[in-house]
Amino acid sequence: MSLNEVRCLPQCGSTNLYAKEHIEEFGPVGAVYTTCQTDGRGRLGRRWVNAAGQALYYTAVLKVPMVQPGTLPLLASLAVRKQLALRYGVECAIKWPNDLLLGGKKVVGILCEAVSYGTNDQGRGYLCGIGINLAQPQSYFDQAELPYGTSLLLQGARVDLETDPSWLAEGLTDFGFDRELYTFGPEGFAPYREEYTAACVNLGRQVSFNQGGHAGTGTATGIDSEGRLIVRTDSGEERVFTGEVSIHGIYGHL
Repeated sequence: MSLNEVRCLPQCGSTNLYAKEHIEEFGPVGAVYTTCQTDGRGRLGRRWVNAAGQALYYTAVLKVPMVQPGTLPLLASLAVRKQLALRYGVECAIKWPNDLLLGGKKVVGILCEAVSYGTNDQGRGYLCGIGINLAQPQSYFDQAELPYGTSLLLQGARVDLETDPSWLAEGLTDFGFDRELYTFGPEGFAPYREEYTAACVNLGRQVSFNQGGHAGTGTATGIDSEGRLIVRTDSGEERVFTGEVSIHGIYGHL
């Protein structure tokens, strides 16, 4: 076990699954990454298409107390956004809760989950899986039937596939998560609310949501201190925290 260990794998089925299977080998904050993930998964069971050597597949392993773990995906979106700005000079927008958009298209996806480990599953940890589209050509998104997907390369960034994956993985682990967890762990999302709100593309737009079978449409007006999307509907104010949210008017519905 080592502090802030970042493991690089030439290939794996899923970095989240690898992290889950090896979680006891990591310290309080660690990570595993690859550029070839053969059996990943998206939200809601969406099909997976590997982009070998052209994307970063990364999972942070977090074994620290958190007062508000449900908002970890929002923190993760800010962490990735900062690292992409530092590396490429790009300003990504955040589609609530945690997709990053560049040029109005999705360039980063995030999937977090809670895990138990140790004797009698007494340990509690969190995995934060992050996929960053680095250099896929347009043909990849066409063949994968992802009309709203894009890569940093397609958006004009200068991508170096030899050095960028390790730089991003190290930066996310040490600065995106380890450093920020000193604040986020005991205080939750509230200290990040203003920064997140400024980057959130949902606000001021018409959105549709489906939360636990309860569907609605309205105008997204804000983010509260618990990370919930505030939506003004004809029947009143809704605070959305789970389920699907689509934005009207950005390449159809995103």
